Amino acid sequence: MVKQWKYLKYAFVAAVVSTSLWHCAVARTDSSTEIKYHIRMNQLGFLPGDLKTAIVLTRENVSTLTYHVVLYPADKSESVVVYTSQSASLNKVYGKFQNTFELDFSQITEPGEYQILLPEYGIHSHRFRIGPDIYPTDALIGYISQQRCGYNPFLDTLCHQYDGRTMYGPMPDSTYIDVRGGWHDAGDYLRYMLTSGNTIARLLFTYRENPENWPDEKNALGRPEPNGIPDILDEAKWGLDWMLKMHPEPDQLFHQVADDRDHMHWDLPQYDQSDYGWGPGSSRVVYYATGKPQGFLEYQNTSTGIANLAGRYAAIMAMAADIWENDLETDTFAEQCLTAGKEVYAMGLAQPGCQEGTPCRAPYRYYESSWHDDMEWGAAELYRITGKKDYLRDAKRFAIEAGVTEWMGQDTARHYEYYPFMNLGHYSLAQVIDNPAFRDTLINFYREGLARVKVRAKLLDSPFGYGIPFIWCSNNLASALVNQGLLYEKMSGDQSFRPLVTNTRDWLLGRNPWGVSQFVGVGVVTPKDPHSVIADITGREITGGMNDGPVYGSIYGQLKGIALRDPDEYAPFQSDYVVFHDDLGDYSTNEPTLDGTAEAVVFFGLSR
Repeated sequence: MVKQWKYLKYAFVAAVVSTSLWHCAVARTDSSTEIKYHIRMNQLGFLPGDLKTAIVLTRENVSTLTYHVVLYPADKSESVVVYTSQSASLNKVYGKFQNTFELDFSQITEPGEYQILLPEYGIHSHRFRIGPDIYPTDALIGYISQQRCGYNPFLDTLCHQYDGRTMYGPMPDSTYIDVRGGWHDAGDYLRYMLTSGNTIARLLFTYRENPENWPDEKNALGRPEPNGIPDILDEAKWGLDWMLKMHPEPDQLFHQVADDRDHMHWDLPQYDQSDYGWGPGSSRVVYYATGKPQGFLEYQNTSTGIANLAGRYAAIMAMAADIWENDLETDTFAEQCLTAGKEVYAMGLAQPGCQEGTPCRAPYRYYESSWHDDMEWGAAELYRITGKKDYLRDAKRFAIEAGVTEWMGQDTARHYEYYPFMNLGHYSLAQVIDNPAFRDTLINFYREGLARVKVRAKLLDSPFGYGIPFIWCSNNLASALVNQGLLYEKMSGDQSFRPLVTNTRDWLLGRNPWGVSQFVGVGVVTPKDPHSVIADITGREITGGMNDGPVYGSIYGQLKGIALRDPDEYAPFQSDYVVFHDDLGDYSTNEPTLDGTAEAVVFFGLSR
């Protein structure tokens, strides 16, 4: 995913003819007739108690819009108008659209299938549902399964069977270590402890919040055969097994398999011909977590420690130990996880600071700079399962040092600088602490972060109500904001941020200028031409993957190697402020990512 320069190396890829899309929530009856009103809304639908709104974009100078909400009965009888209202102009401009409206139909709570009509203009939305079960979490977990390295169930084949050869470790460089498994990071085939660890963390956390809601349709290999274990845990264990390999000794931790030499070829993973010095298609490098600057060629990172990775590692392994011991009754694996978690947590205490991604041929990398949040989370989870007061003391200290998630309220940041974009440690610590005042402090950290984003949203004054910065991987930040908002409301009962949270969630699901769900195959109008080798070469839909997301026009204009392969079908909806393209050539907005999808699994799961 870290590849601003990537398409310089993919210039030879043949042009792909993308599927033409009708604009989300707009009836297109005659391609020669310009559509003057464009409805943008959450394409999946709404829970009964949700705020329910849609945005209308138009260039027409009108002051009010009348709209109907139509119900389509389950018995296929004639549709009926169940709600009629008028909306006054917001007097807000977006891009080329001089007039915008918000349609509010929150009063409708009865489950069913609905549609919005603008009766004066013959415009209707797509149909949408209101009901208790509208979020297809299985699709998102299916995408994560499609990213598997080693045996890949989507492709039904093996890949990267020679990983890997060590670098920077306590053993001689080029020593073989078995680190097969885990997941590919995005459209490329690198594997990072940084993002893969967070993916496992989100899966385990989401399962633990609602353990009764997860189906069992696949086996441990990801094939369609139930095995008595919820699929979300099968997927988490695929990652856990890899993480245990990356910690081969009590005082050792590796953090990255492969580097940007991966980007030299546009191949399916089983045919990957990347050459790391041991021959094309052979072993790939596995980097040891030194906590110091490293980089194989001219570029180096600015690592200062390993506590970011160690804290998350400890939290993951403690949660896994809890689940495998108490829910799956597998004591041996639970004990293995808990031991590993304790060992790596101790390494984090000894090496405070952040291990960044390791570059090679280009300077771009994951720039994570925050680590107190990770150590707080690791300590809180270890305290939950062991009851040892030292962990509780550490968790409280790290919680104060972590404070408010730093990107919230800002307009920019470096790539993954404040990863993982929300601090689940505050929530986990609040569940186990017996001090009401300290619990209120943790809640206030969440409140302050949300308040900062709310202030920024007000200053931006967009009809869409967003407050996130449109840096690279903006969808990850949006998902993290939604998760923090849901957990804050659960902790405090305060609903004052619900409009901000709902607007942000709905932005991801189609209530955006382009009218495109940011999840491949999830929604009505979804990305058809994502930046993915597997999707491109196989021609198959990688259902469930969440894209990087829209970026500032200023960022997009500076990225190297981007070249759209087809005419931009969303050109009328672009602005100088922020852009999105459904095009293979745009790796900055249209590449599905492993950890971003896992972040969205949380709010999908919390809404089940």
